[in-house]
Amino acid sequence: MSKKSKSKEQTQTMRGVINHLMQLQELILIRDEQRAIHGPGTDLGAINKHIDDMTASLDPNAATIFNRLYKKDHIIMAPMSDGSCSMCGMHLAISQIQSVKLCREIVPCPNCVRIIYDPTGPKWVGDQKRGTTERKSGIARFSSPDLMIPELEGDTAAEVISELATALEKAQFVDDASKLTQGAIERENILGTGIGHHMAFPHVRGVEGGGLALVFGVSRKGVDFGGVSKTPANLIFFCTIPTAVSAFYLRLLAGISDSFAKDANYKAAMEADSPEVLWKVLTKATRYTIK
Repeated sequence: MSKKSKSKEQTQTMRGVINHLMQLQELILIRDEQRAIHGPGTDLGAINKHIDDMTASLDPNAATIFNRLYKKDHIIMAPMSDGSCSMCGMHLAISQIQSVKLCREIVPCPNCVRIIYDPTGPKWVGDQKRGTTERKSGIARFSSPDLMIPELEGDTAAEVISELATALEKAQFVDDASKLTQGAIERENILGTGIGHHMAFPHVRGVEGGGLALVFGVSRKGVDFGGVSKTPANLIFFCTIPTAVSAFYLRLLAGISDSFAKDANYKAAMEADSPEVLWKVLTKATRYTIK
């Protein structure tokens, strides 16, 4: 086998290992989401079995690294963002950046030791006009009136996700709504994000370079988002989640779901007829649950 062919084979093998680890981490975080929403008594038998099966089928070297990291934190993978670890911010040496891009071996962060990988999904681009000295609080740290959609048009989860992702691109949070949509649908295919109480929380993790962003949309006809929900979702909260704030997202999810499980807040959202009114509903409903 030629040196070039051997290098290509190493890259293909390692990409398979990295994808396996990313899928495993996503399952673990989905399990955390279910616990955050439904409490520690939630039946997670199916997810646990899937996690156990995926862990058992890991490459021996990757399994050793995974088990060591998992004992410390449920985030074992860190996307590389502008040459740095997205979790701890450590800037990587040029040789390490090149190794991550070549993807022929597992590259640990020299600081937090998580496994660094080169992301291929949507990128946060940011709108510099948002950089003000005004100190924001509550839900305003993650959203704004221009991310409110009082009347979603889509009939399916995929169509609604596309609408919400497009709002993020128009507001200059991400560079590519289609990539964002694809990532969210892939997440939905693992386990639907309907949580009951007519709510759904589709999201994409690993959008680095900025903060957590939330788009809130209302579907008057209701859309099936699967999950544990037995009813269509009317209130859809779509988030882009930087890897480093995955733990905080669980608190945000729990706070919003608690707020809109109240009939008065649900009714107010359903009656909102403009982005400004929906924004007022969101900020009022979450004033005590989102700090």
